[in-house]
Amino acid sequence: MPELPEVEALKDFLTENLVGHEMVRVLPVAISVLKTYDPPLTALEGREVVAVHRHGKFLDLETDGGPHLVTHLARAGWLHWKDRLPDGPPRPGKGPLALRVALETGAGFDLTEAGTQKRLAVYVVADPQEVPGIARLGPDPLAADFDGASLAALLKGERRQLKGALRDQTLVAGVGNAYSDEILHAARMSPFKLAASLTPEETETLYQALRTTLTEAVERSRGVAAGRLKSEKKSGLRVHGRTGEPCPVCGDTIREVSFSDSSLQYCPTCQTGGKPLADRRLSRLLK
Repeated sequence: MPELPEVEALKDFLTENLVGHEMVRVLPVAISVLKTYDPPLTALEGREVVAVHRHGKFLDLETDGGPHLVTHLARAGWLHWKDRLPDGPPRPGKGPLALRVALETGAGFDLTEAGTQKRLAVYVVADPQEVPGIARLGPDPLAADFDGASLAALLKGERRQLKGALRDQTLVAGVGNAYSDEILHAARMSPFKLAASLTPEETETLYQALRTTLTEAVERSRGVAAGRLKSEKKSGLRVHGRTGEPCPVCGDTIREVSFSDSSLQYCPTCQTGGKPLADRRLSRLLK
């Protein structure tokens, strides 16, 4: 799933390639991707893109005097830039293509979504705050005014485990499954540790890990072409998606806890005092 660093890089890429250009065609291929109907997609056509914004994991294309085109790439969505779009309209079918945006130059981009769980979302709105997911977002962890005290206030009285708290978009915007693993590894904290149990010193450690992990990921992604961002993300991850590999910090074997639709990875030596965390799904399978 694209998270804050990848969406930030896409925002920078689109700012460079879209701003100042006119959207001449916005062509839906998978109708299910559209989550709003008024204004229609055609309200974007003939409009110049004047800015590109990021709200958490949402991309927001602002047009001159017109509506915003907002998208959330969800788990399996992606944006593919093309210097020259194919001639002729795209054909609806069983492929991954969901939406095509064509510019007056002949360039443009496709939004695609792999797999059968269709969660890619496109909104056309007068104000991004009309998108429910944006209206509910917590603070951006890379905002200039987001400091250690801000994180401490968010975690005060928070009875959830750190892993779940970091992934909650209403608490902190933009962090998902992968970067929550990376942040907790950098902070040397168990993903199952209760958020409200952190001492002031631990909260500051978590804050520094949060800012550093996300900032470094953004810097790695900046300037990378849209088509290469996924591989760039994977290459920079130290524990997430690396079950069975040695921890790059201590050399211990990275372990995994599986859930119904996701998993987390961690290093026992760095994060849990050398003790493996219980994997309830695996335990049930072994009974």
